[in-house]
Amino acid sequence: MRTSELTREIDESPSGPHIAALFDLDRTLIAGFSALTFVVDGFRSGRLGAPDLGELLFAATSFQLGTVGFSGFLSGTARTLGGFSEEEFAAVGERIFNDELASEVYPEARAIVDAHRRKGHTIAIVSSATRYQVAPIARELGIEHVLVTSLEVKDGQLTGELVYPLCYGEGKALFARGLADELGLDLAQSWFYTDSEEDLPLLEAVGKPRPTNPSRALQTIAARRRWPTQAFTSRGFPGAEQMLRTGLAIGAIFPSFLMGLPAAALSGNWQQCVNIASSTWGEVGTALAGLEVNVHGEEHLWARRPAVFIFNHQSAVDMLVLCKLLRRDFVGIGKQEIKKNPIFGPLMSLAGTVFIDRFQHEKAIQALRPAIDALRHGISLAIAPEGTRSTTPHPGPFKKGAFFMAMEAGVPIVPIVLRNTLDALPKNWLVVRPTTIDVDVLPPIETRRWKRQDLDRHIAETHALYEETLRTSWE
Repeated sequence: MRTSELTREIDESPSGPHIAALFDLDRTLIAGFSALTFVVDGFRSGRLGAPDLGELLFAATSFQLGTVGFSGFLSGTARTLGGFSEEEFAAVGERIFNDELASEVYPEARAIVDAHRRKGHTIAIVSSATRYQVAPIARELGIEHVLVTSLEVKDGQLTGELVYPLCYGEGKALFARGLADELGLDLAQSWFYTDSEEDLPLLEAVGKPRPTNPSRALQTIAARRRWPTQAFTSRGFPGAEQMLRTGLAIGAIFPSFLMGLPAAALSGNWQQCVNIASSTWGEVGTALAGLEVNVHGEEHLWARRPAVFIFNHQSAVDMLVLCKLLRRDFVGIGKQEIKKNPIFGPLMSLAGTVFIDRFQHEKAIQALRPAIDALRHGISLAIAPEGTRSTTPHPGPFKKGAFFMAMEAGVPIVPIVLRNTLDALPKNWLVVRPTTIDVDVLPPIETRRWKRQDLDRHIAETHALYEETLRTSWE
């Protein structure tokens, strides 16, 4: 679904900060359950031991059997955290967000949050989770207000006790009314998105209840009360079709190379094979994966060659999209670890990819020399200046390599700004989700008059271009 269809109701609604957009966390803003992610990480890291497992299992079983309420369940889980430094546990939350939860954020939820922000609505997360689970996600989505269940802290240590009231059930409605009183919000004009029937008190307190990925019980309630519902499909367990599409898209790289072999044999020029393989895999692979690629500024891909094409790196499908865009006479720059991949390593080597060691500066600089020579002989480069994939849509810091090579070879830099490849295949995922990928190709940046002492300034200016372009919506 295009963003405009998903957010039409919001776009046509009244504006103003007196209207709130309230969001549950689990299964609403993110797929899955953040608490489970924290528990699994606790056992993997050794932070939680066998006694803690027994405590957690007992609390969860008692809650499921109805012998204790949610308060009792949370009390049991909170006890396992007693004695931990709050500062250290907050750092654990940041790490878990970067490693696990960032890729669980629903793109649909991100679009809805952005739509409410454009209308000037007051946005808040209202969740029974703790601040350590919620804060990194709120920061990533630009949500200022966070209403959560609090853990007691004394002298910088978690005591293992809860702070009452809890942000659960009627407590969520209580917290939301408190925020409304504090900020002058009109709940009768406000929205609440949640998946759970346990949030019924807050759903009833707002004028626009919006069950999202609703449980079976909430789906029944919503149908009876004629509340609009919506289900997100971009995250969660992939379907058989998506798995098949991914396998076909990856597998297409082999016949794409085979198609180029006769041309290379007849011409005696291996680059002919690489060109045919790149363009064929780009076209066929994106189609098989269900990736629709829309390009603004396509003329800039051909205005100046050779060039150093830089792109914001979000996903493993970036390479496939670049093949579709650049088509011929280019090689990639990749990290040394890719060379060890049994499938892509040999193929990327055959395509002339330059591999660099990100962790050894001198070796990396030496490895760039062949790339600079390739530029001087008419072959363009494609490189992610971040050096690694980002777990969010925001570009990370840019390294100097791409800019140094362009300056040394006297060729322009062409920024390629990718949107939504993160939606198709986040970091650490294996199955591609069909997605519309929007691409902005910016005008070439001349480097012939650059000086080394000004390189940091040029890099900062280019990074700012990416941030500005990504802030500008296509809708």
